[in-house]
Amino acid sequence: MWTKSYSIITEKVTKEQIWKLFEDVNNWHTWDEGIEFAKLEGKFEAGNHFILRPKGGPNVKVELLETVKNERFSDVTRFPLAQMYDEHLFEETENGLRITNTISVKGILGFLWIKLVAQNIVDSLPKDVAKQVETASKL
Repeated sequence: MWTKSYSIITEKVTKEQIWKLFEDVNNWHTWDEGIEFAKLEGKFEAGNHFILRPKGGPNVKVELLETVKNERFSDVTRFPLAQMYDEHLFEETENGLRITNTISVKGILGFLWIKLVAQNIVDSLPKDVAKQVETASKL
């Protein structure tokens, strides 16, 4: 399995603010420049799913695997012969909120989906997390 993580510690946002940002899936396009839209029907909870369209790409179904309010959530996107897992973790520390995003890919064609999708996501994590913090701090 291929796994890459990115983490920051910030005092600019609370775990409640960052959670509010993420659970509002239908407005992700307002702060995530890499997507055209994301649409969730129902609650932001394990077992539910949303549809996301990356800019210039096809719609993808993303299944929520775990949601623990204000602490963490994880999801999976299933590709032909591979899966991409995305985990978000929000931990309070003495120095502020630690935000960690971990992308993992496994499966026979994982190497292909790393090249086509996952590596681009990982490469943009520093910029994306900064934008998440900036946007969530206004909530």
